[in-house]
Amino acid sequence: MTTTEGPPRGAGRVEGGCTLTFDDGPDSEWTPRVLAELDRCEARATFFVIGARVDCAPELAHAAVDRGHDVELHCDRHVRHTELTDRELEDDTRSGLLALERAGLPRPTRWRPPWGICSEASPRVAVEQGLELVGWTIDTHDWRGDASAEMLEAAGSGIEDGAIVLMHDALGPGARRQGVGETVGLIGPLCALARGQGLRVVSLSQEARARAAPRRLGAPG
Repeated sequence: MTTTEGPPRGAGRVEGGCTLTFDDGPDSEWTPRVLAELDRCEARATFFVIGARVDCAPELAHAAVDRGHDVELHCDRHVRHTELTDRELEDDTRSGLLALERAGLPRPTRWRPPWGICSEASPRVAVEQGLELVGWTIDTHDWRGDASAEMLEAAGSGIEDGAIVLMHDALGPGARRQGVGETVGLIGPLCALARGQGLRVVSLSQEARARAAPRRLGAPG
């Protein structure tokens, strides 16, 4: 397959809020800590999950949904789309969706490819499965193991209306860190920074619904 650019960094972005997103989970050790910190911050987020990991820990995906977060599709096997044939990509996508179905989760409507890399076939498969390809506007590079203060300094300037922040609630392929503690520590400062700019910290679906809702006469713009 011919390589194409990944989903636009703002693909799936919405106005009026900031969305924290987490890839590669669920993870039995770290996802509960991420969920607890989101609870503490009264924030909602979007989780792009790996089907094989949902099979191993469906209760964690349900815990995210029960708290008002989105659970969307990342993959079944964490492989770049450009390293798969068209048929392999179709099969992986179906397998990931079936894992979420087996777990009794809502059917995903959004899809973030591993590493954000698309092939020529990715948009077609997305349309066939009723999925919107979603990228990000801020990459925290948390997989490197940087301190939360360093990540905040590097990423903070990108917090704005429609920002989509990429983080990870599990140790995925290529991770250089030993745990997700610094990511957990980044959630609170990011929420505070966003709210200091008058932004809501909400899931992608929440913000999409808010954007689509008709405004009342005289409501603020």
